[in-house]
Amino acid sequence: MLILILIFDIALVAWSLHLMQSAFEYQEFSLMLAGTLVALAAAAIMLSSLMMGSCLGYLG
Repeated sequence: MLILILIFDIALVAWSLHLMQSAFEYQEFSLMLAGTLVALAAAAIMLSSLMMGSCLGYLG
């Protein structure tokens, strides 16, 4: 279960970096904001999964 969350988190970070690169190329603030929000969502997913710790073993 934790590996699946980690893979999903890495995909979100990659998407965030892609959005930020596009924002830099096109000088778009909205893409930069979207990239920042996606990166924050990835960090929140990782933080919540780490805080739950051993509870994830009971769910899976």
